[in-house]
Amino acid sequence: MKPSTDSHLSRDQSPDARALQARGVALTALGVLLISPDALLLRLADVADGPLVFWRGLLTAIGFALILLLTQRGGPAQRFASALARMRGCGRTGLWVALLFTGSTLGFVLANQYTRAGNVLIILAASPLFAALMSRLWLGERQPRHVWGAILVSLAGITLLVMDEAGSGSLTGNLLALGCSLSLAGNFTLCRTRPGLDMSPMLTLSGLLTALCGLLACTWLAVSGVGEGAESVLTQLWPSQSADFARRAGWLVLLCLVLSPLGFTLIQRGPLYLPSAEVALLMLLESVFGILWVWWVLDESLTLSGWLGGAMVLGAMLIKSLIDRRLRHLQATRTPSADASAGGS
Repeated sequence: MKPSTDSHLSRDQSPDARALQARGVALTALGVLLISPDALLLRLADVADGPLVFWRGLLTAIGFALILLLTQRGGPAQRFASALARMRGCGRTGLWVALLFTGSTLGFVLANQYTRAGNVLIILAASPLFAALMSRLWLGERQPRHVWGAILVSLAGITLLVMDEAGSGSLTGNLLALGCSLSLAGNFTLCRTRPGLDMSPMLTLSGLLTALCGLLACTWLAVSGVGEGAESVLTQLWPSQSADFARRAGWLVLLCLVLSPLGFTLIQRGPLYLPSAEVALLMLLESVFGILWVWWVLDESLTLSGWLGGAMVLGAMLIKSLIDRRLRHLQATRTPSADASAGGS
């Protein structure tokens, strides 16, 4: 974990240190670009809530499980045993991480069903700021003034987004997106209680829990007869009578089995080579590119108040990240000077 320390990368100007930084930027940026069409592909799939949640969870679980198994050594039995050992090593904290990631997945998927993708992506971009607030409340971590300023500006921007066209029904989607952002922030905060422990194996369990939620929703519809309840669970999950369902299912396979597992795996490795603040700065690309994808393909844009709220959130995140980077640079330049003075005396 040494490459992830701020002072190590800031003071060491050797080619090896620069190579590690470049690797971290490349891994994180590639991961963000891979997941950036998430909201667009969910819209293109155009699947009902229950089946969408089921397939999203199941396919993502398979993708994460394959990555977990392929990164282990030995034969099939040894790989499987090693993967289970890594999951057990996450302990109770890992179970809560899986539950919170499940909550964020449900919030993201369903929010895209009920509100603009741009609203969802902008609200999601504020999750690091919510994490800073939770770290102060539950972990006692003191935050600089510029962090609190960014939090207040982002909350104001999110308020504009959440209330944007609330009367047309998008309030539900905006609140779901806010729940997704808070779940992610809780996940980040919880992971900080176990530094150095990789929680990514628990994403497989999270996918299975998400699939279970979707299956239960389809079962309830089939039993209660509400909405599409006249259809059986199997028909809801695979409506073969729909001529274009195979094409729409292809978007889900591309997103959930390929792009999301690969993207989040690469992002997970970014902090091994970069400070977390720089990773957060690169994560802003997801919101920017995600909105551009939807705008370009679906011609779906924000209202004036939505653009204003989005600019406030992204602007606050960008300024905060730049200030953090500047403070780390100043601290790194002062440390060698202090060491030299101590050595001279």
